[in-house]
Amino acid sequence: MANILERLIHPDERVVVLIDGANLYSASKALGVDMDYRKLLDEFAQHGRFIRATYYTALVEDQDFSPIRPLVDWLDYNGYNLVTKPAKDYIDAAGRRRFKGDMDVEIAVDLLDAAAYADHAFLFSGDGDFVAAINAAKRRGLKVTAVSTIKTNPPMAADELRRAADAFLDITDILNLIGRPPRERHEDET
Repeated sequence: MANILERLIHPDERVVVLIDGANLYSASKALGVDMDYRKLLDEFAQHGRFIRATYYTALVEDQDFSPIRPLVDWLDYNGYNLVTKPAKDYIDAAGRRRFKGDMDVEIAVDLLDAAAYADHAFLFSGDGDFVAAINAAKRRGLKVTAVSTIKTNPPMAADELRRAADAFLDITDILNLIGRPPRERHEDET
């Protein structure tokens, strides 16, 4: 039986994967699952003419240990293209130090650039801010599939994003392909 990616990706399509790291992390946390980035890369590499997967995230630079650093290092050594920038810190209304690092511009530019060398982009994000970039990429001939979830409360995927994309793929429909089984998570935690 064909998996869902085989139905979405034509064998001749040149495919790119763009991952909004913060957005995918929030979606997987809301679903209570872990992403298996090796399986994700391997799965997409099997379909169409896979070009690359790019992971976007902001990093807190002045901390001795960043919880995302091991993941970023692993991705960098295991076939992902990494786009990072320093997170900016600010003080919130309650006086707590917070960090923000929006990667939307970098993702939007790369999505538009992909229209020159790819046929199909999988955008792992539910952020409605990408609607204009998706529409512009589609006008240039790029097919765009948004990958997020509507199975959380509230949904992680904006309605306008789902409407703008050529297709919407709920992460829950491919968890068997890119997620870690619960027993693997428990073994890693011990």
